Amino acid sequence: MARSLTPVLARFYLALVLIFLYLPIVMMMVMAFNSSPLYEFPFEFNLVWFKALAGNERLLRSGLNSVMIALANTLVATALGTMAALGLNRFEFRARPLLELLLLPPITIPWLIIGVSMLIFFYWTGIGRGLHSILLGHVALSLPYVIIVVSTRLKTYGPTLEEAAATLGATPRQAFWRVTFPVLARASWLLHFLHSQSPSTSL
Repeated sequence: MARSLTPVLARFYLALVLIFLYLPIVMMMVMAFNSSPLYEFPFEFNLVWFKALAGNERLLRSGLNSVMIALANTLVATALGTMAALGLNRFEFRARPLLELLLLPPITIPWLIIGVSMLIFFYWTGIGRGLHSILLGHVALSLPYVIIVVSTRLKTYGPTLEEAAATLGATPRQAFWRVTFPVLARASWLLHFLHSQSPSTSL
């Protein structure tokens, strides 16, 4: 009897967690159609806020900047992180443990501290502020996530598919681009696109 109840309780718990996570988001989406600026009831359906958004050039420009930074960061961070993960997993060298350890600080240190540090660094080095510095900051913050995710995927992936491609006549380059890279890219690109959707890109 207890064993038969376990799956039911697990599904019920999962449903509660999903409701807790997504109900506020759904409510915010619904209240976007409310005419009240303070989310007051009774609910009055109105498109006034969408009309205001359509005429807000600064906000639209900020949203476009955010999408552009996210796309650029996804491409750059995924490419660099994948190459770094391959190097860390397929080659043995003395500095490897140190490099793996250095992946943790950007993840554990609060982003406010990292952001201020980057701002000071960009100011001192003459890089300045703008979309280019925002992209550099996003890539620097995304690389540890890419390397960790791709490294984990590499450990479970193994060289079996590449060896099978080699037996079918594929060169090492063909095996990588047609077999390994698609598998690794799918493991990280969506995560880092969402990771890049930040209010900081409105600068």
